[in-house]
Amino acid sequence: MQHTEATVMAGTVALPLQEFIASLDNACLPRILQVCSGVYFQGSIYEISGSEVCFSTGDLIKVINTELLSVCCEDISNNEKFELPINHTGLFKVVPEEMPYGTVEEMVSLRPIGLDSCLPFTFTSRSKITLGDFILGTGTALTVLCVEKHEGEEDQVRCHVKGLQEASADVCIPLSSRGEFYECESEECFTLQEIMSSASLRSRRFRFNNASKSQRPLILSPVYQVQAIMNMRKNVLKFPSSLEVDVVDVTDICKDVDFVTPLSLTEVVSQPDESFPAVVEVLEGPESRSVFKSDWMTALSKAEHLILHKKGTSAMILLSSLKSRKAQQYFLVSQQYGGRFRRRPREFNSVYELYVASIQAPGLKVSVTRNCEEIEEEGLPTLSVGEQLEVVTCSRMELPCESSTGQKQSVEALLCQRLQEPDDGDDDDEEDEDDKDRVKVDDEKEEIFLPLYMQGHFLEILRDNKKYKLRDLGKEFSLPLDVKVVSRDGELENDPLVGFPCLRIEGAMLEPTIQASLLHKPDYCFEIPAKWLSMSVSFTKDPVPWPNGQPPKCHINRVTEVTDTFFYEFRKQGSSDEAPPPRPPKRNLSALKPSKKPKSSKKADKSKHRTDKSVPTKTFSDLTLNNKKRPPAPPPPANADDEPSPPILPRKPSGADTTRGKALPNTYVRIEESKKIAPPCDIEADEDSDHDYETVDENLVSMMKTAQENVLFY
Repeated sequence: MQHTEATVMAGTVALPLQEFIASLDNACLPRILQVCSGVYFQGSIYEISGSEVCFSTGDLIKVINTELLSVCCEDISNNEKFELPINHTGLFKVVPEEMPYGTVEEMVSLRPIGLDSCLPFTFTSRSKITLGDFILGTGTALTVLCVEKHEGEEDQVRCHVKGLQEASADVCIPLSSRGEFYECESEECFTLQEIMSSASLRSRRFRFNNASKSQRPLILSPVYQVQAIMNMRKNVLKFPSSLEVDVVDVTDICKDVDFVTPLSLTEVVSQPDESFPAVVEVLEGPESRSVFKSDWMTALSKAEHLILHKKGTSAMILLSSLKSRKAQQYFLVSQQYGGRFRRRPREFNSVYELYVASIQAPGLKVSVTRNCEEIEEEGLPTLSVGEQLEVVTCSRMELPCESSTGQKQSVEALLCQRLQEPDDGDDDDEEDEDDKDRVKVDDEKEEIFLPLYMQGHFLEILRDNKKYKLRDLGKEFSLPLDVKVVSRDGELENDPLVGFPCLRIEGAMLEPTIQASLLHKPDYCFEIPAKWLSMSVSFTKDPVPWPNGQPPKCHINRVTEVTDTFFYEFRKQGSSDEAPPPRPPKRNLSALKPSKKPKSSKKADKSKHRTDKSVPTKTFSDLTLNNKKRPPAPPPPANADDEPSPPILPRKPSGADTTRGKALPNTYVRIEESKKIAPPCDIEADEDSDHDYETVDENLVSMMKTAQENVLFY
């Protein structure tokens, strides 16, 4: 860097950039500065926060904003510098000046203004002070309490003086009193914020109040982040005020210099209506991870030109698709969307969800979609699939179980009415028509309590088959609302909402928007929600691509797909401090121990349970392909108990000869009794018997054995 002495340019004294920025008030911005000393050549370009900063003598800089970032601390003894953040929690003490003050007024004027801790402070005088008949001796310590102003009289400072033997008095000294005054070290401490907010304090020297740190005097200087634009560059520059350049304020003589003014989208919305339509250039495109997934996002890259037709406020609806195997999608849809919707029944997975929905839509009717078993101690009733319920109100119910303290518990619950008559399954009952009607009316009025903490599965009952416009749905029904598109928007080339079995209207919003189009397609417009997109543009002087006063008929894309980040941010903005769903009550486990049953009853219950399950098992076993059920064996002879049971033949050993391909049978029959069986022709059929025995021909049995052996051998 090449540095020269401060020069005079345009009749103004040049100042270091650091000093000039520190003296600026943001209320007077923007200011135009000219670099008059300090050149950064191409080989030593500053790269700060991703921006290249290269200043040359004569460059014009338009400062549009400053922000205090940190404080530069310079050690006077060795010229070492270090920076502290502005929120540094340490405290600093003022170091008394070594040079004396010539008047009291000079000393008082250097005290900080507007700080409660500026008074009192103490000073001494190297000379006598005569106040009428009262004389203050050399070296007397005077503590300034306040400054007194009286109309028609000279301003004075009221000081407290301590004399010998702890005698004290208050004296008033005129501000014009001359002498040799020295400031004493004070116990008052200041934060960096307080020091930087006072011009008088910034001119003082300080030391750390903490004795463990260096006690050498420090000069504190603010370091700002400067935001500026240049007449030869189109993006906003950000650089620290500590750059070693000298500048001159030339705002008054450079008012006509044309600077490119970067504007954010929110600043574009604040422009007057007369500024539109206009052609703008994109200076900084949106960040790569944008919340929008539309095609027009790719056109918002740097150096692209857009047509901004107009600005306004649009009523928009946020839609979401149902969770499925595919990723959930979200859409931001204008209320001017031309498609038609039908309502879809909502699904609820808990009684608490029913409660929330019933507040928004009284008289809610639902159908039970999953069975719920009764749990008496928790107050959970039995619910069967197909039962219809109407939510009446939220009330309280007492639970049969007691708390750990032995007291009855009551919980919040939904009072509902059953709308469906239970099916008794008895079609042979003969009742009068009047009795049936009376029973049905009684059933319809049956009341049931559902605790809010109860889990369940319900489906909303709708009788509505009407087609609605999107803006009408928001007026007539509370949100959220489940809908389906039944007719597409004819103005859209491709309507992305068509084809979804169900869409949920999550919420509505009023958004400041900018209607824009690409330069080569001026009639195909899209709406940009200004506060959801971070980018900067600048208005150009290029003419719009149509004859003056004859704008084209615009086709506006009413549907914009957004990411889940947009959805979560929207939910976060509209989140309320609603209480979470209630938790189930704590049970008194000692009071709920079941009484012990006799072992015989448990076995009987288990036997009964197994018997019930055996019925379908038997049915399916009869349908299996490998079923080889034998008929029941004939009754044993009268002397069967006297004969010993035949031995069970051993299984085939693992090392047996397999060349024969025949396994030893493992039959459990009485050999002797098989010899006494009469020929089939001698057996008479017992017509009264419950069993239908068939006779088997011995030749047929032999053929079957031979076939089985061949199969085993194969």
